[in-house]
Amino acid sequence: MLTFMGKERKDLKILYILITLTLGAILLYPLACVLFQSFLDKNGGLTFANYVTTLSQGTFWVSLGHSFTVSGLSALIAAALAFISAYGLHFTRINPSAKKVIQIIVLLPLFLPSITYGFAVIYSFGRLGLVSQLFGQLPFSIYGFWGLLIADVIYTLPPAFLILYNAFYYVDRNFVTVSKLMGDSPWQTFYITSLRPVLGSLFSAFILSFFLSFTDFGIPASIAGTYSVIAIDLYMAMMGAIPNFGQGAVIAMAMLVPSIASVMLLRFADRFNFRYNKLSKGEPEVNRLRDGLFLGFYGLITLALLSVFVVMFVVPFVKQWPYQPVFSLTVITRILSDSSIWQVYQHSVGVALVSAVIGTIVCFVAGLVKARSNLSGWCQTTMDSFAMITNTVPGMVLGIGFLFAMSGTPIANTFTILVLANLVHFFTTPYMMATSAFSKMNAGWETTGALMGDSWIKTVWRVIVPNSLPTIFQMLQYFFVSAMVTISAVVFLTGARTMLLTTKIKELQYFEKFEEIFVLSLLVFFTNVAAKLIFDALASYAEKGSATGLGPLSGLKKLLNLNWNRKSAVNPL
Repeated sequence: MLTFMGKERKDLKILYILITLTLGAILLYPLACVLFQSFLDKNGGLTFANYVTTLSQGTFWVSLGHSFTVSGLSALIAAALAFISAYGLHFTRINPSAKKVIQIIVLLPLFLPSITYGFAVIYSFGRLGLVSQLFGQLPFSIYGFWGLLIADVIYTLPPAFLILYNAFYYVDRNFVTVSKLMGDSPWQTFYITSLRPVLGSLFSAFILSFFLSFTDFGIPASIAGTYSVIAIDLYMAMMGAIPNFGQGAVIAMAMLVPSIASVMLLRFADRFNFRYNKLSKGEPEVNRLRDGLFLGFYGLITLALLSVFVVMFVVPFVKQWPYQPVFSLTVITRILSDSSIWQVYQHSVGVALVSAVIGTIVCFVAGLVKARSNLSGWCQTTMDSFAMITNTVPGMVLGIGFLFAMSGTPIANTFTILVLANLVHFFTTPYMMATSAFSKMNAGWETTGALMGDSWIKTVWRVIVPNSLPTIFQMLQYFFVSAMVTISAVVFLTGARTMLLTTKIKELQYFEKFEEIFVLSLLVFFTNVAAKLIFDALASYAEKGSATGLGPLSGLKKLLNLNWNRKSAVNPL
């Protein structure tokens, strides 16, 4: 037994060192390069001139103010809409099938690149847009503030909804009955039983929405127009006609300040969360008026989202939008017959798959160190610290860090650097998935495996991995979908040989080839939907296998070379 514990500790130490060195090299070093670059002048000397020059420019503060304004308003609207949407799905008697459809519609934007939202808004609400031609033009210009606000709300609504929908799942509905029996007014009942229990999550949804909007590059790149925001200033400083790396580094450091503040506010929001001793999932009372009002609300949300994105499914299938709006396959046939498009598509899928596999392995191992090890507490804290930092750093800042750190190295302008950027950028959520799953598993599996003569590595492979398969598939899905839609980090790292679909869309914008943009967006959308269906099916199959006691995904027996009889003896599932 002591031998096993010693061997386990040695294996975990090796894994800990590997993970720490890897994340340190591809996270802390690039960030240090950005900080160092912000103090370099054109001749390579140390100076504060970059900070003085940038912070003294009125345009910088104007852009920063614009970013705060748009991000704040869009986060407020998105959080409110997400709260109402999540509340209605938990506290009404709407048909369950209809609720599933509503969830799918609300989460629809997750499967599209953010840069597509702006083009979709333009083609829907612009002067010659689909909605404008059917119902008349909007009383304001779609370029600039209003376009950014609409697109940002659409962009941040799904993640805010996921946070609140999950929070409402753990709210005891029987407290509604208790509150009414106590004679509380309807508003008091609502606050006590619905708003107060999820107040922390509501605040978290607002902060997350603000952070996503503030740091996003895709939407401003497509619809900001002359309305300057900090993300565009950063891009122009780095990729403009006359690049200014010192100024770009200063702007990148400035973008970190709201990010760090967001993390601190999220920790503050945790104070408002509380848990019930016991959960009761009673059915909501019958109230047709309430259900009717919520159905009307969901109808408006559905109409708003579909009115934006339906144009993507129309433009590629008409002869010439908007002048010849007759059905034709000429446009989409012409675009899809271009071999360069499929080459870029293969690049995106390949990078997403490799990012998903490598990222899942790294997060899985980091989760083991955190949740299923006897290493020192500071070793486990190190993993949490990496997760907090990666969750704080905006994608654009990360991309600039990689640009500075990896320039001149063998991996510069290769797919490897894109995979590493995705690994760091999306590390936090899969890591939290893994640690959550490991913490719920039987703590004695490793000990039981040792008593049966297995090494720690074999126990992890034969027991922990099979029982983690549902979570592993969800981690793979998150990495894949995120890698397919990201643009903020990779926009600085791709070249002609490593072009991805999202950066190709950015390139097509310069040539105003919007038909091609929508076709590429559809490729991303259908690929992500297919990936979600596949990974969800695999996760569901694995979960059912565990529940029946046959072992998750028994069909992988030969592939994993598992001793299922031995596993069954130590697996209480």
